[in-house]
Amino acid sequence: MPLSPNLRGALFMMVAMVGFTLNDAITKYSSQSMNMAQVMLIRGAFASLFVGLLAWQRGALSRPRLMLQPLVAMRVLSEAGGTVSFLVALAHLPIGSVSAVLQALPLAVTMGAALFFGETVGWRRWLAIATGFAGVLIIVRPGFDGFTIYSLWALASVACCTVRDLATKRIPQTTPTMLVSTATALAMTVVGAVLLSPMGSWTPMTGKSTALLALAAVLVLIGYQFIIMAMRSGEISFIAPFRYTALLWSILLGLIVFGDIPDMPMIVGATIVVGSGLYALYRERVVGRRRIVAETTGPAMAPDGI
Repeated sequence: MPLSPNLRGALFMMVAMVGFTLNDAITKYSSQSMNMAQVMLIRGAFASLFVGLLAWQRGALSRPRLMLQPLVAMRVLSEAGGTVSFLVALAHLPIGSVSAVLQALPLAVTMGAALFFGETVGWRRWLAIATGFAGVLIIVRPGFDGFTIYSLWALASVACCTVRDLATKRIPQTTPTMLVSTATALAMTVVGAVLLSPMGSWTPMTGKSTALLALAAVLVLIGYQFIIMAMRSGEISFIAPFRYTALLWSILLGLIVFGDIPDMPMIVGATIVVGSGLYALYRERVVGRRRIVAETTGPAMAPDGI
């Protein structure tokens, strides 16, 4: 029997999250043999090539001056900050822990939209936001033995990605999404080149390490495309919650590839964050507003730099 549009969209969303999570796992694995700036440089170069070719094929590069718009620049800069901080955290923390902290992004975007754009957020969603951030604190555990400074890098990534998503909301619809993605990929490559020397200079690469980073770039592109397919398949309010399957894949890959066993604070905190996000999304559906949280997984919001 053919799948319904909602189930097909949910399947596409899960495939997208697998793509992004596999990219993260390859990136973390690559950081064992080279610094993160080199990872950004090589992966960004491949991503720029692949995304640029796709954008050119779709005619998205016909007006390159659109890359110079202030909002596009803000998105690119915040994406760069989010990527650097994410990769630093990923290199030193279990992939599941970093992914768990990033699950607070929809809540942070909802809060930012309320504070800066005047979006209406009722007390129930404010309570969900506060509860979600309490879950993040349980994961990060400041002041306790399990705390590490690299947890703050994960929080910095959430902050930068929040700015990225809020800026993306204000980019005119006439600006092609693929053009923005191309600009972002090019910026990641440049940032990697600039940070290469401060982070430890160049490490000779093998054919295997190069192929892995090329694969990581392909996986990002696959994730990007499947998110678009997901959001075009069914109801956003049904499909968006499946973005949280990324946490399950992260924990599973962390266990299989890196031998990371999640501890109880991480499990409890992640459960609170995901539960708060799902409740916030439910409240948006109840009040007839399906945009704020869902847009962090929309076509223009794909985490193409991370």
